[in-house]
Amino acid sequence: MNDTLDPVTLAVLRGRLEQVADEMDATLYRSAFNPIIAEAHDACHGLYDATTGDTLVQGKSGLPVFVGAMAFAVRATAKAAAPRGGMKDGDIWISNDAYDGGTHANDFKLVKPFFRNGKLYCYMASAAHWHDVGGAVPGNYNPAATECWQEAVQIPPVRIVQGGVLDADVLAILQANTRLPDSLWGDLNGQLAALELGAKRLHGLLDEYGDGLVLNALGELRSRALRLMRAHIASLPDGRYSFEDVLDNDGITNEPLTIALDMTVAGDRLTLDFSRTSPQCAGPVNISRATAVAACYVALKHLFPDVPANAGVLDAVDFVIPDRLVISAERPRPVGGYTETILRMIDVIFSAAAQADPTRAVAQAYGTINALSIAGHRSDKGREGQRWVMFSFFGGGHGGHSGGDGLSHGNAPISTATIPPLEILEAAYPVRFTEWSLRADSGGDGRHRGGLGAVYEIELLEKDAEVFVFGERGTSPPKGIAGGGPGALNVFRYENAGEWHTPPMVSKMRGIRLARGERVRLETPGGGGWGRAGERPASQREADAAMGYATAAAGSKQKASE
Repeated sequence: MNDTLDPVTLAVLRGRLEQVADEMDATLYRSAFNPIIAEAHDACHGLYDATTGDTLVQGKSGLPVFVGAMAFAVRATAKAAAPRGGMKDGDIWISNDAYDGGTHANDFKLVKPFFRNGKLYCYMASAAHWHDVGGAVPGNYNPAATECWQEAVQIPPVRIVQGGVLDADVLAILQANTRLPDSLWGDLNGQLAALELGAKRLHGLLDEYGDGLVLNALGELRSRALRLMRAHIASLPDGRYSFEDVLDNDGITNEPLTIALDMTVAGDRLTLDFSRTSPQCAGPVNISRATAVAACYVALKHLFPDVPANAGVLDAVDFVIPDRLVISAERPRPVGGYTETILRMIDVIFSAAAQADPTRAVAQAYGTINALSIAGHRSDKGREGQRWVMFSFFGGGHGGHSGGDGLSHGNAPISTATIPPLEILEAAYPVRFTEWSLRADSGGDGRHRGGLGAVYEIELLEKDAEVFVFGERGTSPPKGIAGGGPGALNVFRYENAGEWHTPPMVSKMRGIRLARGERVRLETPGGGGWGRAGERPASQREADAAMGYATAAAGSKQKASE
């Protein structure tokens, strides 16, 4: 077949390639046992370059943060395979290495070498958040961890499938290191099925269009992403734009940690310099360099959404991330709370970009996933002693932007995931949501108001349980831009013997004991505002009050400040 590309064929192939990844996503979502995958879509699939491991194609419903991270995971897997006979047709490798592969130990990455006519054509990969993989805390968000082994079992790249046959020994090790072996088995099978379907679909596409033409299309899509990125960067004024923000604490020492960015625009190149960021810390808010690069990718895709999702996004960007910072931590520093740190990285990129062009940037979102685990043993008849672990994350407000108010009760900007429905959580676990509502007055004021956070109150229906929370934004609120005000702070409370308490670390707590009928309560932040508050039309303020988004007291406070 002729390998020459025309624009129509390129567009068709882009859609068909994305469809391969989309079908892998859908297969896993429909087959996973774990609600964080099945309902929240905390997973991702894609195609990766056979030589470099760089991202070629990603599904539209997968987590964007996995795009950058998975490229590191593919490269690490290929490196580990090299002295062990290399990548072979019919093999699938598995790992949860957070230091070479990015993110944290709950995210298991499966890498499948895809062969055509005996030659490696590309890699296919799947990443998904498994419910529980050992460690000291059910669900693995351990706010008191000081080393990675206290967070989860550590699995380097190993073959889980060899010559098309599942390795029962590796599976046995995995199932022995989880509180929920059935959930693990179901999620693993979902990922294996997704990769099998992806290989079938890609073979069909190549049979139809030819190996060379599709390879040319992949190269052209990356080139187009680079050209678009260069054009977007060139449209910004040259200069140096700096911003810094903080994390509440590391879960061990109650002192803030700085995430600092100096962003330089020079023609059509962008430099992101994080040298002034705090050193790696004792607690689990560290992240690896791979994760930090992935966070930058997500932020840039938000700023420039029309750029195709592949490695070309980063080809026009230079990174300055010195070793042993909180965003370039080394083993065995704990990294389980990576979500909180990458959200702060995205915040500082948004705020620095706003100095260059406030019309393009979005004010800061709520900045925490509020990872919550509730765990115990069943006491009801027929299930006595059965282990249960509820893990979930929760939403908040997004920042205002030049086009309007921020999204209320959205999910974190690191992902396209959805907040698990309360009906699913109540059906799966012995809990009841006594409140699930928007949080009035939580969005930052401005010409365009920040989106509202939410209130979640959860009652325990079992005899007793332990609660673990890993959050942020308890001491420093999401910032507005272009004169907009901050969102509300994050608030976590729990009930014991009829009295309500807040944790000493504000946003992090381990081992809270609950008895039947006692509750935990999350009041999540709203997003920052965009533009000066005095420019917000009176009609919009009246609508906010009528909808219950803002109270009369908040309105009086605003008038007094003007």
